[in-house]
Amino acid sequence: MYNKVEEVVYMKDATVSARVECDVKNEAERILQQLGIPVSVVINSLYRQIIYKRGIPFPVTLPDEPRSLDAMTEDELHAMLEHSYAQSLAGKGRLAKDVFDELERGIH
Repeated sequence: MYNKVEEVVYMKDATVSARVECDVKNEAERILQQLGIPVSVVINSLYRQIIYKRGIPFPVTLPDEPRSLDAMTEDELHAMLEHSYAQSLAGKGRLAKDVFDELERGIH
């Protein structure tokens, strides 16, 4: 004798519509395509996690405010400058012009 297993099929009958930045959408969809995961599966998974966690399934926090020079000790300032200099030598920095250009594009 065997047990009959019933298959439950859930119909996807609702549409989610959201406005997002074009470059964010394109980059995310490119990555999902490489992974072979449809966008609808990711959105459905996010919604299920919201239900399961009874909230947003990742921390939503404000970043720490940058400290002004007045609030730093001389040792803290020195350590920060050394760290920045080491990053610069390692090629991890960006040209100030590029940073300001990017900021300008974001403003307009």
